[in-house]
Amino acid sequence: MTTHPVLTATDEANPALDIYRQFRGLIVSGQLGANERLPTVRQTASDLGVAPGTAARAYKLLEQDGLVVTRTAAGTRVAPSAAVLPGPVLRRVRELVAETASAGAEVDDVIDVLRLVWRANVGEGSAAASEPGA
Repeated sequence: MTTHPVLTATDEANPALDIYRQFRGLIVSGQLGANERLPTVRQTASDLGVAPGTAARAYKLLEQDGLVVTRTAAGTRVAPSAAVLPGPVLRRVRELVAETASAGAEVDDVIDVLRLVWRANVGEGSAAASEPGA
């Protein structure tokens, strides 16, 4: 079994959405590869200190987006068709993170600016489509 990057609990208002975003990030960054097994819902809930129902909602969102496939005997696995960001994009993201950290900027501020720039350059429809329930 592959060692999974550790998820961290956050204090967001919607923990299921936060868990969804964390796993989605791991999948699109390639840190969780196609057919790789996710921890069980109970394990995720225990690791993050949330109710199993909260973790289950996050897994359901991942499944609705086609990022994971759940089968009773096989558990929840990353879908073979899950999209991974292109290498050049991942490199630029890593560069942005390094520059952000060295400048002492807040991650939430950078994410907010990134969303605004994205919407201004790509359009509101594309940005909204990437959020579950949008």
